[in-house]
Amino acid sequence: MDKANNNFKEARFYHLLPDGSKKIKCELCPQSCVISPDSSGFCKVRHNFSGKLYSLVYGYPTALQIDPIEKKPFAEYLNGTTTFSIGTYGCNLDCQFCQNYHLSCGKPSLDVSRKDFISPVRIVDNAVKNKCRSVAFTYNEPSIWVEYAADIALRARENNLSSVLISNGFINRAAAEEFYPLIDAANIDMKGFSEEFYSDLTKGRLSTVLESIKLLYSLNKHIEITNLVIPGKNDSDQIIRGFLEWVDVNLDKNVPLHFSAFFPAYKLKNVPPTPAAKLYEIRDHAISMGFTSVYLGNV
Repeated sequence: MDKANNNFKEARFYHLLPDGSKKIKCELCPQSCVISPDSSGFCKVRHNFSGKLYSLVYGYPTALQIDPIEKKPFAEYLNGTTTFSIGTYGCNLDCQFCQNYHLSCGKPSLDVSRKDFISPVRIVDNAVKNKCRSVAFTYNEPSIWVEYAADIALRARENNLSSVLISNGFINRAAAEEFYPLIDAANIDMKGFSEEFYSDLTKGRLSTVLESIKLLYSLNKHIEITNLVIPGKNDSDQIIRGFLEWVDVNLDKNVPLHFSAFFPAYKLKNVPPTPAAKLYEIRDHAISMGFTSVYLGNV
């Protein structure tokens, strides 16, 4: 597999186990995968070639699109502009309600001879050519292709473009501290304000996501938070109130909040759509608490 050195980018945030097995410990996210040779981690895009970890998606996006910035969604950042959106395969969570499962569950090619490489320079050049004001890391989870996103963000900054991140926030602190300073704005998808919900429905941890949100806030990045409201799963008054109180204490009441309606998808096709009345109730409650920027999605 020596050809991997020419066709795939060596990943960061890992170390080789010292037992001679050529197994790798990935340190990018809290999944903390131990990856055997010729195997990939939980996210499906970080692969062990003979004791070195490579990104299978650096330079190989599966989705490129020009979008209105509001579609990401950003309600209060670069309004009225377009963003050059990019995504790949894979994810470091396994959300039973995933809306983009065709990408998050997709597996990238292991073909070491592939020729369809798109460099960070080409990504940014296309954004400039199409008069976009920003590049968006979106569609699947960008942190699993952090090397690619970081290089694009650096190139974007050189061309006076913003870099915007749409993420689940499930990333280890050390990696976030290197990546987040390159980002200008982020919308973090807070799945549900309950560790039980995260454990049962996402295979992740709420605490990590909350720390990511606080880090972005401490870096003075523009931040918005999205919560997909799923009937019977994360929509109780206690859970919603707990989330709002956390934002009030740890951030502030001016942070834009998006509450979106769920529609049956992936492994939760037996759960009904979110009633519009429930979202209006959440919005009214948030406004009554003093929140200034509350938005509803999929209504």
